Amino acid sequence: MPNSEAVKLQIRSAFASVEFPGDWCLRGSNEGDEPFRLEQEFQGKTDWQALDPAFIDRAPGGYGSALSFFSDEAFRFYLPAYLIADVDGKLNTHDPVFYLTHGLTDKGRGKRVNPRRYGERTWFDEQRHKFAVFDREQVRAIVSYLELKRKTDKFQRDAINQAIANYWSGRAEASAE
Repeated sequence: MPNSEAVKLQIRSAFASVEFPGDWCLRGSNEGDEPFRLEQEFQGKTDWQALDPAFIDRAPGGYGSALSFFSDEAFRFYLPAYLIADVDGKLNTHDPVFYLTHGLTDKGRGKRVNPRRYGERTWFDEQRHKFAVFDREQVRAIVSYLELKRKTDKFQRDAINQAIANYWSGRAEASAE
């Protein structure tokens, strides 16, 4: 099991070449106020490593829900800032573990997102699509982060174990081919 400094180094290395998606590609939803607030607050923020953990923890607008409303590309770009801030214990509102395990657990895997709107699409389908943007190095960094969190977060340990078994480990292996 890697230690927190090794995990942070791995995250920085794996996501170092990810390009800013552009201001036009920050939000992944048009519903409600939060996606538009997110878009306003993250415009021009082209260096995830320069973001203050207090800012990302509260964004947007004090709701602390940015990870819910980023486009897939923006999620990929900003995720390392959240992972490192979490490893450093600087997040009070955001919980990156949730966003990396939701829909990937045994219980949530077959749960439909919104049958009236999306038919048979499950949360697993949704997450698989969202996470398809990650390359092998990024997947491995995410797995290392989750393994580190598994050691300290007893509340989410089962969700982490199931998400790794149901999705992340397979992606890490499949990406290697």
